[in-house]
Amino acid sequence: MRSPSLYHPVTIGSVTVEGNIFLAPLAGYTDRAFRTMCKWYGASFTYSEMVSAEGIARGGKNSDELMVRSENEEQFSIQLFMSDAEVVARALPRVLLFNPTVIDVNCGCPVPKVVKTGAGSSLLVEPKKIFNIVKTIVDGCDVPVSVKIRLGWDMQSINYEETAGAALSAGASMITMHARTKSMGYAGKADWQALADLKRFVSSSYPSVPVFGSGDLFSAEAAKEMLETTRIDGVMFARGAIGNPFIFQDTITLLETNTTSSFHDIEERIAAMRTQLELHSAIVGERLACRQMRKHAAAYLKGMSHSTKAKQELVQASSIADYEEVFKWLSEEHR
Repeated sequence: MRSPSLYHPVTIGSVTVEGNIFLAPLAGYTDRAFRTMCKWYGASFTYSEMVSAEGIARGGKNSDELMVRSENEEQFSIQLFMSDAEVVARALPRVLLFNPTVIDVNCGCPVPKVVKTGAGSSLLVEPKKIFNIVKTIVDGCDVPVSVKIRLGWDMQSINYEETAGAALSAGASMITMHARTKSMGYAGKADWQALADLKRFVSSSYPSVPVFGSGDLFSAEAAKEMLETTRIDGVMFARGAIGNPFIFQDTITLLETNTTSSFHDIEERIAAMRTQLELHSAIVGERLACRQMRKHAAAYLKGMSHSTKAKQELVQASSIADYEEVFKWLSEEHR
């Protein structure tokens, strides 16, 4: 039986999404082919890779490519990173040409090359900039705006209520928090108690605004625990979905029936890898797809017997035929 308190539709401004199990934006991973896979396996909603607002404003071809949705993404969010409102004002007209369902503002990326430009986590120390960026988008279009934040810059400057408050007062329709600081990066343990506190804070003044959580979600069971213990409105899988697009359906099944079948054998994993590779090849070409697929393949094979040798072979793979040889060998070894 479905538990409406755990798996349920979500309203983001004027948009209703049928479920609350999302794929987070993840630079270098959540390309069209991978998002297609995640949608097939039950992701309620998906986000583009992080896109530079400056690159969009300048008409960059690579930026445009990142904003294209896949055929099965009826709803889709474009995530932008920028240093200030002036940049997003210049980028917004072009963003709207790609008809996003939601526009997401990245205020959490801890990667040095992003932070040093004044974007990503740098915005956490300047809540007024977050307000101005969100207000510029809200005033410039009818597309709902979501904002992704972190706890703060470091443990001495935890300010997620202030940054969330700035976004909300500017008109944001959704808040997502990765429950780590910028300084933590992806290390250490995510602070799920802070997610519960953020949900209470947001609900006190903006009861209709959903709060989503991210951080340490590597299984359906973890997602269920986060929802139960924090009472947030939904979860975003990021690293936990890489090589494991099955995690969305596994989570929905667990939330609906309190049972899960999270084991996916080598044949299922090979089938998913093959499909993702073929999809990506159709978009970027075979040679580039084969190179970019290596990191995904390594994740698909994590924990499987004979994976070490397979990964070594795939590092050299430059064609779909090369991948098929490895797939055939793996299949035979697991019989």
